[in-house]
Amino acid sequence: MFEIIECPDRSKVALATYQFEGEAEYWWGTVKPREEEDPIIWKRMKELMDSKYYPRDAQRMKEQEG
Repeated sequence: MFEIIECPDRSKVALATYQFEGEAEYWWGTVKPREEEDPIIWKRMKELMDSKYYPRDAQRMKEQEG
């Protein structure tokens, strides 16, 4: 989606988190204030989301491949 709309990196976090609903919206509301980086960059947000929502086994497999 970001490539299609030519979204600059500085806007990716705002655009993605705007789409959050339910548990993801609540989770983001608790994570964002704890982060020292302001604004949170896209790479860091992906790390946070992966650690919360990406199964650990899949994370390990990805690390082994990389």
